[in-house]
Amino acid sequence: MDEAVPPAAFFNEMYAPDGGISPSYRGVAAWLERTPSELVELKRREAEFLFRRIGITFAVYSAGADPERIIPFDIVPRVIAANEWAVLERGLEQRVRALNAFLHDIYHSREILRAGVIPEAQVLQHPAYVREMAGLVLPHRAYTTIAGIDIVRTGPEEFYVLEDNLRTPSGVSYMLENREMMMRLFPDLCARHRIRPVDHYPDALLATLRSLAPRACDDEPTVALLTPGLYNSAYFEHSYLADRMGVELVEGADLFVEGDEVFMRTTEGPRRVDVLYRRIDDPFLDPEVFREDSMLGVPGLMRAYRAGKVNLANAIGTGVADDKATYIHVPKMIDFYLGEKPILNNVPTWDCSEPESHAHVRERLQELVVKEVHGSGGYGMLVGPTATAEERAAFAERLDAAPQNYIAQPTLALSAAPTFVESGVAPRHLDLRPFVLTGEQVTIVAGGLTRVALREGSLVVNSSQGGGTKDTWVLADTHG
Repeated sequence: MDEAVPPAAFFNEMYAPDGGISPSYRGVAAWLERTPSELVELKRREAEFLFRRIGITFAVYSAGADPERIIPFDIVPRVIAANEWAVLERGLEQRVRALNAFLHDIYHSREILRAGVIPEAQVLQHPAYVREMAGLVLPHRAYTTIAGIDIVRTGPEEFYVLEDNLRTPSGVSYMLENREMMMRLFPDLCARHRIRPVDHYPDALLATLRSLAPRACDDEPTVALLTPGLYNSAYFEHSYLADRMGVELVEGADLFVEGDEVFMRTTEGPRRVDVLYRRIDDPFLDPEVFREDSMLGVPGLMRAYRAGKVNLANAIGTGVADDKATYIHVPKMIDFYLGEKPILNNVPTWDCSEPESHAHVRERLQELVVKEVHGSGGYGMLVGPTATAEERAAFAERLDAAPQNYIAQPTLALSAAPTFVESGVAPRHLDLRPFVLTGEQVTIVAGGLTRVALREGSLVVNSSQGGGTKDTWVLADTHG
């Protein structure tokens, strides 16, 4: 199934409203016009070879899939003008500030629940709500230290938040490697544009993590990155970020808790760990508190965490704020905690747990995109306009059986940008995942991970569903 929209129904970021080339894309458009397609294809193959040699792979475990493959890299950059990024940056900071305030609130005074802004049961009975976090005060009240906020665009000044990733968001390594690849393959093109850098992200991440160290730690807190191990789909990113930050990459077996402190085993003896950037999901972190059968976590980690002897990024229990049912309420959070109107709007969303919304969605399955509340990766969803009658009927049965597990949204005409495909350069739909760091201060590197749907007309950008990535250029001034 190829989820498509009519060719003329989308905004092409390369063009201005008057039909001419957008000022931010003029340099790229001129480059595409004078560069032979044979050379572009040669460079694309070189990029693929280099990615494979470096070992940038993404594991896919579905039946029949290549368990270790590279994410296709498109060598035509996505360009964002300075004034467009300024709006995104303000909106991202506002949204993440509100989400962190919400997480602190629900584990403390629960004011937003008592005010009736969000149904109490939706939070306190959420499978990701961790009661052991109640009353725990975190440094700078930073629960989601690394947030990946998925943004879609539908017009010249129309940006929407599609999803908030607040647990263990991935993809930043591709943002960094895509930039390095473009500078290596097309140094002249890069030099002709004033592109804001992204290569300082690992330094910014390390500074943010260090700012979250417990108050009792030394001036130089020890940071480590906790990974599930080699067979995790994002293991390359774990090892890549640990290396770029200059911190130890550890697995659960490398750590132990003694006297409510966390230590890692080293060749020079045990070394105390002050901050763990963990890339392991909550249920597997501590077999004493969560899943008893977990071999990935560290027994006693929650005890050390509650004692204030170690900090975790992201915090345990952040998942309650990033599923698709909670997403509906983020604009209310911004008003409740910040007293502001959202700078970046949500996509209109129906919560199927509400009878009226369920009936509305049920009657309009052919028009809507219906998603599982806890789903990810493009799985478990129905794209009504392109689904067959049989597919809609089968999905309707699942929806009726458990309406609380689904939300629905209109089929957005995602923006497109020039992309190099087999037939040459053609528009393909895309989204953007900027990364927001929250510690002593909020830091947003100018750019993010642009994911692109490589199949003509497709709206599914997920790498597990055949999507690719682009380098994301944020220009330092309006004209590049």
